[in-house]
Amino acid sequence: MIRREARETIARWREVLIGAAALLLGGYWMATAFGLLAWIGIPLALGGVALIWAGVQRARFRQGGGGPGVVSVVEGRISYFGPLTGGTADLGEISRLRVDHSSFPPHWVLEQPGEPPLFVPTNAEGAEALFDAFATLPGLETGRMVAAMTRRAQGSVAVWQRGKAPAPLRRLH
Repeated sequence: MIRREARETIARWREVLIGAAALLLGGYWMATAFGLLAWIGIPLALGGVALIWAGVQRARFRQGGGGPGVVSVVEGRISYFGPLTGGTADLGEISRLRVDHSSFPPHWVLEQPGEPPLFVPTNAEGAEALFDAFATLPGLETGRMVAAMTRRAQGSVAVWQRGKAPAPLRRLH
């Protein structure tokens, strides 16, 4: 019934749509209801705003599937199974996270001490699970991560580094 492109767009922005519905319902209850229902509308509307904010970041992070390889995140271990490369990285052992725009598609580069870097395409199947995995890294700013991933830069951009913050993103305009 619904075109494939429309389904994919709805799936990409699902948290935003649910948050907007919660915000509208909570606002409606606050404006029209009395008593307990009006008071329930306040946290419902606030929850909707929070869900919209988080959903926008997640939607910007999702690049869609269909890329080379498959990503799996299980109990703090990121595994990438690709057609030419692959490997694993433990979240607790990652020392640096970068986005490499020099390859097509862009790749996440996960560096661990004593191990070769793990290159994971941003559009690999299951790569959307990396958002929650990367969000657990201490001091990582998700807004910075999404901005580094979505901007079209040349070369590699450091997103996070254990022990110290990477250099700030610089924009020409």
